[in-house]
Amino acid sequence: MKKFLYITPLLFLIISCSSLRKEKADLIVKNATVYTVDQKFRKVDAFAIKNGKFEAAGSKKQILQKYTSDSILDMDGKYIYPGFIDPHCHFYGYSMNLTEVDLSETQSFDEIIEELKLYNKKNEAEWLVGRGWDQNKWKEKKFPDKSKLDKIFPDTPVYLTRVDGHAAIINSKALEIAGINAQTRVSGGKIIKEDNEPTGILIDNAMNLVSDKIPEPTKKEQINALQKGEQNCFNVGLTMVADAGLKYAPTHLMDSLQKAGKMQMNTYVMLSPTQDNIDTFVKQGVYKTEKMHIQSIKLFADGALGSRGACLLEPYSDDPDNYGLLVSEPSELRKLSEIAYENNFQVNTHAIGDSANRLMLNIYSELLPPENDRKWRIEHAQVIHPKDFKLFGEYNIVPAINSTHAASDMKWADERLGDARLENAYAYKKLLNENGWLPNGSDFPVEDINPLHGFHAAFARKDLEGNPEDGFQTENALSRKEALKAMTIWAAKACFEEDERGSIEAGKKADFVVTGKDIMEVEESKVPHINVENTFISGKSVTK
Repeated sequence: MKKFLYITPLLFLIISCSSLRKEKADLIVKNATVYTVDQKFRKVDAFAIKNGKFEAAGSKKQILQKYTSDSILDMDGKYIYPGFIDPHCHFYGYSMNLTEVDLSETQSFDEIIEELKLYNKKNEAEWLVGRGWDQNKWKEKKFPDKSKLDKIFPDTPVYLTRVDGHAAIINSKALEIAGINAQTRVSGGKIIKEDNEPTGILIDNAMNLVSDKIPEPTKKEQINALQKGEQNCFNVGLTMVADAGLKYAPTHLMDSLQKAGKMQMNTYVMLSPTQDNIDTFVKQGVYKTEKMHIQSIKLFADGALGSRGACLLEPYSDDPDNYGLLVSEPSELRKLSEIAYENNFQVNTHAIGDSANRLMLNIYSELLPPENDRKWRIEHAQVIHPKDFKLFGEYNIVPAINSTHAASDMKWADERLGDARLENAYAYKKLLNENGWLPNGSDFPVEDINPLHGFHAAFARKDLEGNPEDGFQTENALSRKEALKAMTIWAAKACFEEDERGSIEAGKKADFVVTGKDIMEVEESKVPHINVENTFISGKSVTK
């Protein structure tokens, strides 16, 4: 008994000293399957966080031996990944769309009319604005005209953007306000006509003639929409978005909201190449705060395949007189690329068709040395001529893909391209092999905001219903490991953020996502339907 009493204080002293030697963490997470996505792609079961950054990741025993914390999360076997990053989306546009008519689920033009009636009855809007229709989903797969809109909304201007953002249907009132008639012409766009009269369909730059007339939402409306938009993104695991093409005003608004603590989403901004953006940002050098990073400009070479605006080397297989179109003059694209190069800014160019891709690959290769770390990107890189793939690797040009586009377009892409060209379209594995890495974004609101949809499409090459049964051109599927990297560490790398986020490693921002099922192992068909249970930014939960 005396011996026991003698030892007990000594043990207490040893335990106390051991506790004092432990480092204090703000949060310890344990009993999880943690995909660190580090260089070794380690799996661990615990990590510690301090001051909004990962302190260490390892076994529970290692972490608890070294760290102590007043906050310990026992994950009870759940799965954790680095925060998901969307390296190409339209976050501001998506948020503003939340105030408009959602047409993404409509299956006919008549359904669109009914949605507009319901919205107009509730809102009595000055303009009826909506987005998301896709004629390829309809029984009769052709563009509508303005006649039904004119009949039901003769005095209210209507502007409805196609799902890809590269076409719109408007009514006669909107045509009148914009001053569009049979003689109107526009560079880099088309006004579709029948019997020499506008049908109401506008393609690419022609859309600006009308969209510029739509009143801007108030500042309060913008703030509310941005806060709703970021919450929707948090709830599906997004911790950073790269907004592809922002003007000065929304960039300034988001920056001010972030600095005031009213917006938590991390943003990488691709600037629209307006003169005020070039003067305010590009010529002043890289702009970086705790939440915002500006180091790129967004250019547009052509339109979209779905609206037959993608610029092709040979005519469309289902429209033999149409090659698509360039929405910007090659001289302007080169001039802006030169300005970006001189100011150490990244160039990210929308290029869908093989002609547009060849144009931009040639411009890039004329300006970039073979060995460079500029990370200039081709956004979408959708249809590539077989002779042009090698330019990505030779000049370290990044193919910034959108795997959900393959799943969305596969039902009709062969009609546009024919079998021969289709073999070199949506060729993600072939593109990956050029540099050994690539980022995968959603392009939302063209596609859904959920990054697991893109993850699934990348490795399964199927839509959400599991079609086609054997997958679409599966020789160009990514592995699950590659698909996860493409929306974490490779997405961060495409935004010059790989040293700060994209993996669960000491010193990086403590952004991570929790799920109840393992996206890396669960049955393929279940992946896009897995719910994100919690999203953390800098070690703080942002999920509601």
